[in-house]
Amino acid sequence: MALVNFSRNAASGPADGQVTEFLNGFSMEVMPRTAEKVESFAEIMPKGTRVYIAHIEGTPIEEMVATAKRLRTEGFEPMPHFPARIIRDVAQLNDWVARYKGEADVKEALLLGGGVSKPVGELDNSMQLIESGAFNGFSRLHVAGHPEGNRDIDPKGGDKAVMEALQWKQKFSERTDADMAIVTQFAFEAAPIIEWAEGLAAAGITMPIHLGIAGPAKLQTLVKFAIACGVGPSLKVLQKRAKDVTKLLKPFEPTELLKEMAAYKAQNPASLIEAVHFFPLGGIKTNATFIAETTKG
Repeated sequence: MALVNFSRNAASGPADGQVTEFLNGFSMEVMPRTAEKVESFAEIMPKGTRVYIAHIEGTPIEEMVATAKRLRTEGFEPMPHFPARIIRDVAQLNDWVARYKGEADVKEALLLGGGVSKPVGELDNSMQLIESGAFNGFSRLHVAGHPEGNRDIDPKGGDKAVMEALQWKQKFSERTDADMAIVTQFAFEAAPIIEWAEGLAAAGITMPIHLGIAGPAKLQTLVKFAIACGVGPSLKVLQKRAKDVTKLLKPFEPTELLKEMAAYKAQNPASLIEAVHFFPLGGIKTNATFIAETTKG
């Protein structure tokens, strides 16, 4: 698929103003154990920022709810993950939702299948979560997107099952009162992201895309997470950098990717790509500092 109205030459030049605009309304992902290391979120990020709370298998729900409550108290918008495959049944799902709503006034959620190979109970995918009715009344629901494919859903490659699921969620988005968006796995190259986003639009998807970006981190850390998360061909960007021993000790920053994506969005304002979601693989404060320095006048 051709990249619509995208000039590589335009993207390679200075794009500070474009990047600042592109990062307006960014979100960040944390876990209870990483959030504990942050003394004050208000000192490092704008109040009102959406903060996703990743629910890793084995994390007690009490820790998840406590993190959401803390974020709410500090003036942020908590969006906890609900991974279907680590939730036993609809009764447990309803219990978790009730706790989040009652203790942290949670109104937003990320619904996903989850990365575990075998479900712990009867739930297996985000569509079941939606159909349960547990999130009726939520103001915003996000679902997962994978610009470079998802082997958990399409084990033989391709995107047939993924696209069918997104089409189902698109239809749901058209009849729900909740705002919906697709938040993506991180990638390291602009072209696959753009091609994927344009492919969704061509297939009739209108849900906005919140683009996953890996925050600054050591190269070894990024490679480890990228392999674990199933990042596809864009992994070669890191592998190429790893061949240069002079760069191994320097943090890898997503500056060039952000410039290219910001330039693309400026040239294509109708693109589904709406916002940036950061995975702070090198630390929350490090990522927040990078954003502040990237967007300052």
